Amino acid sequence: MEPNSQETEKFLAMAARSLRSRINTCPLNASHSITPAKPIEKKPPPPEQSTAMKRAVLFFNSILLAVGSCGGPLITRLYFVHGGNCVWLSSWLQSGGCPIILIPLIISYFFRRRAASGSGNSTKMIFVKLRLFLSAAAIGLIIGFDNYLYTYGIARLPVSTSALIIACQLAFTAAFAYLLVNQRFTRYSIMAIVLMTTGAAVLASHTSGDLPAGVSNKQYRAGFLTTLSAAFLYGMILPLVELTYEKSKQQITYTLVLEIQLILSVFATILSTVGMLINNNFQEIGREAAEFGLGETKYYVVLVMNAVIWQSFFLGAVGVIFSSSSLFSGVLIAVMLPATEILGVIFLKEKFHAEKGVSLVLNLCGFVCYFLGEIKNDPTKTLELQTTA
Repeated sequence: MEPNSQETEKFLAMAARSLRSRINTCPLNASHSITPAKPIEKKPPPPEQSTAMKRAVLFFNSILLAVGSCGGPLITRLYFVHGGNCVWLSSWLQSGGCPIILIPLIISYFFRRRAASGSGNSTKMIFVKLRLFLSAAAIGLIIGFDNYLYTYGIARLPVSTSALIIACQLAFTAAFAYLLVNQRFTRYSIMAIVLMTTGAAVLASHTSGDLPAGVSNKQYRAGFLTTLSAAFLYGMILPLVELTYEKSKQQITYTLVLEIQLILSVFATILSTVGMLINNNFQEIGREAAEFGLGETKYYVVLVMNAVIWQSFFLGAVGVIFSSSSLFSGVLIAVMLPATEILGVIFLKEKFHAEKGVSLVLNLCGFVCYFLGEIKNDPTKTLELQTTA
């Protein structure tokens, strides 16, 4: 049966009137224009650090590491050659210059504060968290003990002999880097390690003629063993720092690297301070200054320069690890050792044998081999940072 057309029209008219009535009573009617919601503004991601900047950061830290690697042993040996005797004091100076790190940290804070002033966001002053702090504190204590071992050795060995022993740290760094951070080895890096370690062995074959004046054979052997122990321990420290970066569960920026270095140095200094207190080294400073071979004023200059140069070394080391790897940091330290030997001959009048020349050539060949291997494996990322600063 067909529906009644009049009833249908009547029903549609009623429905239309009802709909108009609802629209007129609705708050969103024609008199209340609807403005579309503003789209949520997304903050653009921070610009990626340019390759040139990454290379500049790596280059800067490499320079710091080179200055510390060459200058640190020389200034330390200079202290002992001219009458210094406090091993714990010299060890303390290797980390006691840590307040220097506050300067770049304060500068970084004010730059970040100025950048955040427009957005209204608060500026974070400290990035390091408890987990990372505890790890850095533990490594700092190890560094303090390593500083003592190294200083005890260099007090009884020529700089050139100490440098050849420390060259072995590259092999220790490579082994610990493989065990702790799964460092990938290539035939180039293996060849570099072999060449540099062979260079140290060549020098070790002619150490008997390097006995310093006033040092007995027993003291010389003790210095040799403690320096070798320092090389072993520092070979472990570099990969431990890299492992700390990886396990921190934080974004590793260069500001955070500076904070970590400050913690490392503070705890190393605490250990050395305890050693100085036990051995009454603080009371010895005045007497040593009066009897120092270069004069009292130069005694304090040597102490200050000692602290500054060694802090340059440690800043450069952790910066290179951040920028590249612990193994590359170890390679840079190793390649600087022949230069340290030559500087020891020039400034401290140490003997330069043919074996030292052979070692110099082997170390330089090892460095070139490692660097060429890195370029061949990844020519576009050889000098790139692993994280943005």
